Amino acid sequence: MARIAIGGFQHETNTFAPSLATLAEFEAGDEWPELTTGAGLPDRVRGMNLPIAGFIDEAERSGHRLVPTTWGSASPSSCVTRHAFEHIAGLILAGLEAARPFDAVYLCLHGAMVAEHLQDGEGELLGRVRSLVGADVPVVASLDFHSNTTPEMVEHANALVGYRTYPHIDMADTGRRAARHLDGLLNGSGATHKAFRQIPFLIPLNWQCTTSEPMRSIMEMRDALEGAEVASLSVAAGFPAADIHHCGPSLFGYGRSPEAVERAIDEIAREIERRESEFDGELHSPHDGVRKAIAIAGAASRPVVIADTQDNPGAGGDSDTTGMLRALVDNDAPRAALGMMVDPEAALAAHQAGVGSAINIALGGRSRVPGDAPFEAEFRVERVGDGQFAGTGPMYGGARMTLGPMASLGIRDIQVLVGSRKAQLADQAMYRHCGIEPTTRKIVVNKSSVHFRADFEPIASEVLVCVAPGPMVADPGALAWTGLRPGIRVCPNGPEFGGG
Repeated sequence: MARIAIGGFQHETNTFAPSLATLAEFEAGDEWPELTTGAGLPDRVRGMNLPIAGFIDEAERSGHRLVPTTWGSASPSSCVTRHAFEHIAGLILAGLEAARPFDAVYLCLHGAMVAEHLQDGEGELLGRVRSLVGADVPVVASLDFHSNTTPEMVEHANALVGYRTYPHIDMADTGRRAARHLDGLLNGSGATHKAFRQIPFLIPLNWQCTTSEPMRSIMEMRDALEGAEVASLSVAAGFPAADIHHCGPSLFGYGRSPEAVERAIDEIAREIERRESEFDGELHSPHDGVRKAIAIAGAASRPVVIADTQDNPGAGGDSDTTGMLRALVDNDAPRAALGMMVDPEAALAAHQAGVGSAINIALGGRSRVPGDAPFEAEFRVERVGDGQFAGTGPMYGGARMTLGPMASLGIRDIQVLVGSRKAQLADQAMYRHCGIEPTTRKIVVNKSSVHFRADFEPIASEVLVCVAPGPMVADPGALAWTGLRPGIRVCPNGPEFGGG
């Protein structure tokens, strides 16, 4: 039985987004728990689809003793403030210092964190941990599928273990895989040889989905190549909205045979580059998308689901742009729902007015994205909620959401879900909390890019992707890059970045 120190620090940074991640965002909690330190950490995350929860389950099953430090997460946004990074990193390092002696360290990380003062948040944190624990203590970390993995992260960790699904339905399973890998390192049977490759082009977020081609068959190749001599292979599609040197997709693996793990990584890299042109798909303008959805919905028995992808709070949006709402209203969309518009003032006004009342408000548009503005109209207050409920879908199942005052507001034949704290609309329970039944709607518009697919594709007649103004630009080739490494292509088959 080993003594393992555990902790985590999760943030996905869109450097083009409007809002910073302050310490308050980590302390508040949303769909995931608030910043938690000490012995209460395991019970705070148990049963959730989180890597640290899966790690705890597997490590305890194996008989290891766990020593919690600190775990924290905040919704994707622009950079983590210097104060927030240093405070949370300091809590983790202080926890490690207090936990000595221990045999290993596990960290639940994202892989795409940028701080105000650091391009590579995880590389810096892993480096500080390595300096504290020394060369002989195994350090293993789990990473998100969107990790912008850096050479420093690979260097400082004995192993990095990435998610295999997008939508991320395997986060807890990834923690379990990390625990098993660490167990092998502790008992002397583990893989110690590393291999790492960076892919030379950025992959748009919408076309990273592992249930669609080409990523589906690439992940099947990954599955086939992992085995006795290659203990762990990870494909990280990257987060294509971080203007840093190491932004982009990567591959990392660990094996007992250096030759075998290098061959496996090379084979996957060649396949991704061979299929570069397939990482693309159809994007609709808001009005074209709504009109197409209306036409499909007329003959369909299930709703048409639209991704409001460029205001995805899971990629740094503030979840408050109004382009898709305007398109629904302007086209008189039948039996439509849109979620989630984050506007605490509107939610409060609905609670104060009460169910059945009419309120005149300027909804959303607070982040002042170019081309967007608040939507001024009279709305019906149809239902209110306290924002505390459990997730039920494949990704958020078990999550205890705390989204603040919420409401369902009606305008024409459209229901708008309004909340007070950001959370990606990726679970049907979010609508149901305020009396909106998504399965009976003709059109459902979700502020999400891909995660919604896990819970909404099974009820959808078709899924469309729309590009209303928002901070998560769907085409990375359209972003004003300055910090990428020279030579990387800014989109599939796009121009190479020549330096800022």
